[in-house]
Amino acid sequence: MRFDTIISGGNIVDGTGEREPFVGDIGIQDDCIAAIGDLEKAETPRRISANGQVVCPGFVDVHVHSEIALLGGRDQFAAVSQGVTTHLAAPDGFGWAPLPPEQAKELWHYTQFAYGDAELPLNWQTAEAYLDMFHGRIPANLYPQVPHCAVRLGVMGWDTRPATSDELLAMSRITHRWLAEGACSLCLGLDYQPSANADLHELVYLSSIAQAYDAIYAAHIRYRILGRKQAWEETIEIARRAGIPVHISHERVDDEVAEILERVEKEQIDLTFESYLYPAGMTHLAMMLPMEYQTGAPDDMLAHLEDPEVREKSIAHLRGELRDGSQIVGYNRSGRFIGMTLAEAAKSEGKSKEEFAFDFICEEAAIETFVMPWATPPEENERILNQTASHPRMMIASDGVYNIPHPHPRSYGCFVQYLGKFVRERQLVSMKEAIYKMSGFPAERFRIFDRGKISQGLAADIVVFDPETVADKSTWFDPVQSPVGVNWVFVNGVSVVEDGNVTGQLPGRVLRRSTWGK
Repeated sequence: MRFDTIISGGNIVDGTGEREPFVGDIGIQDDCIAAIGDLEKAETPRRISANGQVVCPGFVDVHVHSEIALLGGRDQFAAVSQGVTTHLAAPDGFGWAPLPPEQAKELWHYTQFAYGDAELPLNWQTAEAYLDMFHGRIPANLYPQVPHCAVRLGVMGWDTRPATSDELLAMSRITHRWLAEGACSLCLGLDYQPSANADLHELVYLSSIAQAYDAIYAAHIRYRILGRKQAWEETIEIARRAGIPVHISHERVDDEVAEILERVEKEQIDLTFESYLYPAGMTHLAMMLPMEYQTGAPDDMLAHLEDPEVREKSIAHLRGELRDGSQIVGYNRSGRFIGMTLAEAAKSEGKSKEEFAFDFICEEAAIETFVMPWATPPEENERILNQTASHPRMMIASDGVYNIPHPHPRSYGCFVQYLGKFVRERQLVSMKEAIYKMSGFPAERFRIFDRGKISQGLAADIVVFDPETVADKSTWFDPVQSPVGVNWVFVNGVSVVEDGNVTGQLPGRVLRRSTWGK
């Protein structure tokens, strides 16, 4: 036997969450795992000793704002350095195809807070044309989802009303085209425009189409519009009416959600969720405005904010949202105040926190991003994170934002933090369970049947890490720090990390939903 690469003597954690770790060798041929076992006598030009290290499937990030960063820039390899070998596109339903150029530019303006500065053509007339942009240019795999924001915008613009039957039919055609191109889910951001304007009927209608393709429903639910409990209830109702598996983005298991999850378990609702396990989120300040002032195309929204009465009402509303002003400036159009807290920036301008925040939204044309700490006390945060880390319906996903000056530390640290903090230090999760939550579980849930496990014949997306040293180094005020302990990463059989160093190789592919191996 001869292989391109043999990884020898590693402690193999196969990603199923069932089999105990075992010592063995893995033979890679072309882009596949060709053999597992004792390969001491096999021939190979490259034999990598993995003694004392964990060898596992590449990690799958099901909610990450990375697709544009994968094409280049400072953070092109930030996620793969943690072992992430597959990224899902269109988180929160963000996407820019297929749209006329003018609408694509409007939606790029609206979503730029999550992607940073980038020069893009913004002229993709089909889903296929958009996906073709990534061929041969990315270090990890990219897997499409149906971007509901773009679907609705293309049919209804920024209108805040329910869709007519003709508009639903038009949206269904676009949804069908994305699903035919291999999209794995209908993805939505129901606190973001224009998805926020969809009523329950629209969500069930489009979910029924996705269900017919064996795709799932994945959403940032209506936290700010309905409130958290009612937003969960709406998601459960969609699961029932459309008969579709549902997945909730960036959640945590506090007492409120724990109670709902008990009911989900009792009623056997097909529901999963993901968490990044940090006590802060990241989004734009515009999200904190009263919802009625967030609507419309970006230029229309900004024009509305010039009304003195709107300013007065918004500032009063922001006063309750901003609390102590501990939000950290991550990105904005002008590059001001980066890395400062909102309170510090407001003080430097001689303004109250709420006045500064409102003016900043207007001055930066709503292209601004902040780290948003949770409102709960630190000791409560740790209890919630620990409770979340081991929940059986939870998988890990970063919600990372890349190529901005001051990202959230989860962008550089989410997956390795889970291994270092929650597995090794706190011992809340076993190694086999942790690997499952980062590879096999998300792969199964989002219909990636040729990855997520170490098994003969599957794709050679493989991570080799030191369980004693693997850790995140990114912090709240110094987030652009590469992890340690991840020594080798293979994507489609090609090493993108060797001895802890990025190789610069770009073997990533655009994946398609498949029923292979189901």
